[in-house]
Amino acid sequence: MPPEFFLDRSLGRGVAEGLTELGWVIHRVTDHFPDDAQAVPDEQWLAYGLARGWTPLCKDGRIRGRHAERAPLEQHGAVLFYLDNQRLLRADMVVRFHGAQELIYRAVRRGGPAAYAVNLGGIRRTWP
Repeated sequence: MPPEFFLDRSLGRGVAEGLTELGWVIHRVTDHFPDDAQAVPDEQWLAYGLARGWTPLCKDGRIRGRHAERAPLEQHGAVLFYLDNQRLLRADMVVRFHGAQELIYRAVRRGGPAAYAVNLGGIRRTWP
């Protein structure tokens, strides 16, 4: 069974739809919290998704450097993936994640805690 992913609100509906069309199992944080999850701290949505077995995908790699946001990853022995370039167009974000799909799936199976940057060549572990 393929892994399921929890998308941070910063990735937007278009990335969720694009990955879903390519066969990814995607849950959007905005579908699980009120007001499009605008007031939900990162550690809360991460813990929520990880408790359900969903791997987080986000745009901002700084999340890996903050103790409060790393804590759910450590507690669940989970991995997080983020784009290495926050200025990508929506279609390019989809291409970047999908191009690294097999590597992402393998890293999810290996477990963590860990954070990976998703780049043109695949993924690169950046924490710990």
